[in-house]
Amino acid sequence: MVSTTTTLPAEALALLRARVDGTVLVEGSHGYAASFAPFNTAVVQRPAVVVVAESVADVVHAVRCAADLGLRVAVQSTGHGIGRPADGALLVVTSRLRRVRVDPVNRTAFVAAGNQWGDVLPLAQEHGLAPALGSSPHVGCLGYTLGGGVGWLARRYGFGSDTVLAFDVVTPDGALVRASEHDHPELFWALRGVGGGPFGVVVGMEIALHPVARVYGGNLYYPPELAGEVARRWRDWVAGAPDELTSSLVLIEYPPIPDIPEPLRGRSFAVVRGAWCGDPAQGAALLDDWRRWREPLVDTWADMPFGEVGSISHDPVDPMPAYVTTEQLDSLPDEALDVFVDGWQEHADGERFVVVAEIRHLGGAVRRGAAGAPNDRARTAEFVLEYVTVAADEARAQAVERHYTRTRDRLAPFATGATYLNFTEGAEKASRTASASGAAAWQRLRTLKSALDPANRFCHGFLVPPFDVPLAGADVPRPRQG
Repeated sequence: MVSTTTTLPAEALALLRARVDGTVLVEGSHGYAASFAPFNTAVVQRPAVVVVAESVADVVHAVRCAADLGLRVAVQSTGHGIGRPADGALLVVTSRLRRVRVDPVNRTAFVAAGNQWGDVLPLAQEHGLAPALGSSPHVGCLGYTLGGGVGWLARRYGFGSDTVLAFDVVTPDGALVRASEHDHPELFWALRGVGGGPFGVVVGMEIALHPVARVYGGNLYYPPELAGEVARRWRDWVAGAPDELTSSLVLIEYPPIPDIPEPLRGRSFAVVRGAWCGDPAQGAALLDDWRRWREPLVDTWADMPFGEVGSISHDPVDPMPAYVTTEQLDSLPDEALDVFVDGWQEHADGERFVVVAEIRHLGGAVRRGAAGAPNDRARTAEFVLEYVTVAADEARAQAVERHYTRTRDRLAPFATGATYLNFTEGAEKASRTASASGAAAWQRLRTLKSALDPANRFCHGFLVPPFDVPLAGADVPRPRQG
């Protein structure tokens, strides 16, 4: 439901505009809606005021103003993975904060809040280095990392959050701090996995880079009628796989649009996708096992510069009304794979409920990094499943949500109950935040939240309520005191 937008007092709005170099917009202002148009066009928001920051100082002033007025604060950069809509809140848009600095000697990079991985990747590759980006270079670096960040180097090097050396953060009281292992260590700990929204506005981060110049990666495309066979074979193939191999099983129906390569356009496939970051000859030998089993319809696995890793997934670059859901599993018995395949194949009126169904192989360095992590429970599973679809109207969206619910119910006997938070959006992001953490980590997160934001004004991303706000009512911020 969309709430009534809060109206700011004229004097408060004038003061904010006087202090901020960036753009300050309210509903009715020219460019108001365009300033926060999300990548997922299914998200509808009506913030009370939007601050499109030109500098870190703008973020500081915006957060302090929100504190003075008792406003909730939401944050957005590229618009991926939005949680609770920013209705009635002060929305800080960080897309203009763009600065990348690569240090090849120390193998590190500084990345500002508005940067996407496509800004970092070529600069790192000039020195044979690689950031721990995900499947698309068009995703914002910070949002991806704050939720964990699983990419094609995950089993070898862990989540993207594992590479962070320091965060620059504007805390809920408007203070700018640097959080690292030595300074504000508790905040640093929390931000590396459950950091998307509850604890302040992250305006930049310093990350470690990996010595990866090339990978052997791509896709094997098989006919959709082989989905069950491919699924079982992939499950057996990844059992005991070396950490250099990060792969996924994908069932996909490509739309008939020019952005999709001709051999794939408008067709459905069962796909073996991934990347090998070790010796290319060993990677090729691993894939030859599939080629001997059955010749794929299309084979794109090849040795490539890591800078081309975004070509593996063909992730969309244009905004769309997307709906996602996820589960994690420790194993994939035949019964679970049957549910997975059925969930993708089911359709109504000639249209699939699920456009993309993917199971990614975790384990390796992801699991090794679980102990002591804020999202420890979400790092121990062997597999993470994601369903993605596009629904152009409300009736279709509701049908998709019902399908997701039915499928999750069928998967329940095999699921761990944990959630990889970057594969959630909207109400699901809020309702499932706690499931990413074990009991001790969740207690620790709420302790930090209670200290930093007892009024729960930062409640539009991952939902970590302070202790005196019950979890069931955590989406209702406390009124300002005094």
